[in-house]
Amino acid sequence: MNKIKVAFFDARRYDVDSFTNVLAGSEDIEVVFLKPHLGRDTAALAAGCDVVCTFVNDVVDAETISILHDKGIKLIAQRAAGYNNFDLRAAFGSIHVVRVPAYSPHAVAEHTAALILSLNRKTHRAFFRTRDGNFALDGLLGFDLYGKTAGIIGTGKIGQCVIEILRGFGMKILAYDAFPNSEASAKLGFEYVDLKTLYLKSDVISLHCPLTPETTYLIDEESIGSMKTGVMIINTGRGKLINTRDLITGLKSGHIGSAGLDVYEEEADYFFDDHSGEPLTDDVLARLLTFSNVLVTAHQAFFTAEALHGIAETTLDNIRKYFADGSLPNEICYHCTTGSDCPRKKTGKCF
Repeated sequence: MNKIKVAFFDARRYDVDSFTNVLAGSEDIEVVFLKPHLGRDTAALAAGCDVVCTFVNDVVDAETISILHDKGIKLIAQRAAGYNNFDLRAAFGSIHVVRVPAYSPHAVAEHTAALILSLNRKTHRAFFRTRDGNFALDGLLGFDLYGKTAGIIGTGKIGQCVIEILRGFGMKILAYDAFPNSEASAKLGFEYVDLKTLYLKSDVISLHCPLTPETTYLIDEESIGSMKTGVMIINTGRGKLINTRDLITGLKSGHIGSAGLDVYEEEADYFFDDHSGEPLTDDVLARLLTFSNVLVTAHQAFFTAEALHGIAETTLDNIRKYFADGSLPNEICYHCTTGSDCPRKKTGKCF
């Protein structure tokens, strides 16, 4: 059997380490690690390969897909859960797309809790103060999470892990999901409400829903206006769940008490790379970073050893299954994302 050759775009040292470790002793897959992001200008680098492996900041648009198809690519394996960087309609009928629907929901949930605790107790500010010999407590006042209300938008695996953690702090949990899970609600002890009620009653709001046309700019001027004054907003989901300019307006007015962001709507231009020696030309991001009550991390919520191992295992398993018998257990297509009737229900494949 010939080796399955994989063009691995946007390869970082930690990606190389995790995939190499999982592949140790295997002889069926050969991975070509490439530093550039995938896009129409770099897609030709995949020539001679069978599979392209992508990440969240690769641009898999119609033109890129067309080039990959012409180069003989049979499968695109997204090593992440999100797929908003894909033109799935263009991929349909051309190249199958698979993803990693879950790896370590605990990793993202724990990072969410870290953002909440850091913002509330100002530990990020205290860290720098004490190193300057400043041990004053002025400006570091927090509040007890116990007895407060957390609003969780999205109750999939990550959302449920967040709920378990916050319930451990003694918080009351309100939740919203387009597809409520009554079994999880009963088991974990939270209440489903509509968005209006969640905004009105929550002291902390945390986003864990996918990015879709319906959820784009879920947090905007109107929704912020209906929230409690002093609300804390956490986003470890996708950047465009929040209209950043409206968030900044809310922060300036004091209506939003604090914000913890592991994602940003224009993050592709900055995140995952070192730009410390360059001027920050994104004025919106630059403004965000001036707020002492805003904590930005660079899309690292997923970044644990366990998660990286799980991502590598599932990605390679997706590839092996497709080339072994054509099975695609983690396939995603535009039917699946729009609620349309998908051929998968009858054939096990989207096309």
